[in-house]
Amino acid sequence: MSAKTFERHRQPWRPDEVQKLHTLAKKGMALKAIAKALTRSEESVKERAKQDGLAIAKLR
Repeated sequence: MSAKTFERHRQPWRPDEVQKLHTLAKKGMALKAIAKALTRSEESVKERAKQDGLAIAKLR
């Protein structure tokens, strides 16, 4: 189990966070970088992107 804990566990997405997610995804940023920029878990970001129909760039 990971030693990392997220203080923002299960927080609802704010409109400004959603806007930033859309912007970063359109720029082609990687999932890990987007998650760090939004201070959210990669799983949370992935789930929200899926809901909004966004494509997150895959790292090569």
